[in-house]
Amino acid sequence: MTSTVPTAVARTADGSALQAVLLDMDGTLVDTEGFWWEIEAEIFRELGHLLDDSWRDVVVGGPMSRSAAFLIESTGAAIELAELSVLLNERFEARIADQVPLMPGAERLLSELARHNVPTALVSASHRRVIDQVLLTLGRDRFTMTVAGDEVPRTKPHPDPYLFAARSLGAHPSRCAVIEDTATGVAAAEAAGCRVVAIPSVGLIAPAPGRTVVRSLEDVDLAFLRSLITPMN
Repeated sequence: MTSTVPTAVARTADGSALQAVLLDMDGTLVDTEGFWWEIEAEIFRELGHLLDDSWRDVVVGGPMSRSAAFLIESTGAAIELAELSVLLNERFEARIADQVPLMPGAERLLSELARHNVPTALVSASHRRVIDQVLLTLGRDRFTMTVAGDEVPRTKPHPDPYLFAARSLGAHPSRCAVIEDTATGVAAAEAAGCRVVAIPSVGLIAPAPGRTVVRSLEDVDLAFLRSLITPMN
């Protein structure tokens, strides 16, 4: 495990019920969900297969092992899972080598959280090597800790990444606000017992108890996140 585990914290500086903010990466903070699909389609074209657009909803937001295995099985492509995973990571890293496009509102929200000393974790299903490259744009110092998909026994849609992040921050999951863009990520956060803000990037996500759906990060600020978590949660 290469994530940095900080000294435990009990509450935010102002003593509010919100103890930590946990954020997904692809499609939530950085506009890269489309990159993954374009790269997957490119690789499978080279292998002689066209991807069905309906599969995009299946593979988005999940661990690479699941997404890649699904595409291999669905197309019958002659490639091993390990080889495909390496290709996907290498091409994604090349795609974001110069600059990673931020989602609208990401810079403002991260700055506000840092300014108010809110414990913040980046929780992604992407591998550590990809996260570290994206952090060159996002700013590693913006996050108290980061969790990669290849650093936990089970990644999203399992709750393990969010449970690990909350525990490492000394926060109770019910006092954590999670920001996610896919049904897979929402399922992981809700299974962990966190309060979820969903900003759909691919496919629809309906409002539900414990879940708030907004249009973009531009609709989210610290006051909004604090309002979601009351002392009774």
